[in-house]
Amino acid sequence: MGLLHFHDLCRRMGRSLFYWNRKIHYWGAALCAVPVLLVILTGIPLLLKKQSAWIQPPTREGSAGAPMVSFERIYRAVAAVPEAQVRSWEDIERMDVRPDKGVIKVVTRGRMEVQVDHRSGEVLQTAIRRSDVIESLHDGSFFHERVKLWVFLPSALVLLVLWCTGIYLFVKPILARRKRVTVKTTM
Repeated sequence: MGLLHFHDLCRRMGRSLFYWNRKIHYWGAALCAVPVLLVILTGIPLLLKKQSAWIQPPTREGSAGAPMVSFERIYRAVAAVPEAQVRSWEDIERMDVRPDKGVIKVVTRGRMEVQVDHRSGEVLQTAIRRSDVIESLHDGSFFHERVKLWVFLPSALVLLVLWCTGIYLFVKPILARRKRVTVKTTM
């Protein structure tokens, strides 16, 4: 095979690669458009959750010192808040202890956050915590664990491929221009 034939083959393969790269980019974008849009739309409020009390209640300052309140005292304090709707331990999803702030955040299954002073057991604040719902929409687990793994994870992988094909589509014309300029200056 002569040098001219090899050059022609490479040029045809380059066109074919460019063609398939564009097809992959086109259909990949269509396949992951809805999950990616949801990730973007939920990612924005998640970035702002510490700046917005509507998304996530600000952390109140409790008493300084080591935590001293018992689980029973925390439970009684939270159960005494009517909006929390806590009638048993099953109504509590989790507790987040913040010793540096002197507070224990209790998140209920109903998405209420009750902040309790970690020494006195006094309720410092009660508010709706929307950030957890937004986060579950963001990762797909809101719909079902399988949606997270079978829709959002593949969409993330397709998005990675789109990034790669997009970089190729961006760089290829630049390299082609440089090559043309180099060829002209050597003639």
